[in-house]
Amino acid sequence: MGKLADRTVVIGLGSPIMCDDAVGLKVSEAIEALGLPDVDTLQEAVGGLDIIPMVSGYRFAIIVDAILTREYEPGTVLIFEPESFDCTIADVPAHDVNLATAIRMGSEMDNSVMPEILRFVAIEVEDLQTMSEEMTPKVAAAVGPAKNAVLHLLAEFRGPAGNC
Repeated sequence: MGKLADRTVVIGLGSPIMCDDAVGLKVSEAIEALGLPDVDTLQEAVGGLDIIPMVSGYRFAIIVDAILTREYEPGTVLIFEPESFDCTIADVPAHDVNLATAIRMGSEMDNSVMPEILRFVAIEVEDLQTMSEEMTPKVAAAVGPAKNAVLHLLAEFRGPAGNC
């Protein structure tokens, strides 16, 4: 049996009550609302090793999350490959594992169940500290462009290279 019939999972990460941290959730909800037949969506407030079972078994995975680098204008949408985060992979206790380390660990444990292609859609944020169900205006305005970035990746997965 193949990887979930060549399905894709889009996982929005974040907290719905921590201002801009909700952006990944909102983007995943926007993709879910499209009702794409070959795409599963999840909205989760997890990180680290908890991501492994969520992507396991899928041929393709897209993780959407807030990022705070202060290198880009808030609302900037960025697309990364797992290798983009190699410099953040660390040998740390399990409760301190970041997403990049978790993905690497999952691949080392059983690469056969990990996605063939995994991408990150990150939205540069402004405020991750304020308890609020409202995002800042620039980040809220980035939900549409981030949704379009996810749709672009889905089209890429379905194209000749992805054979989906």
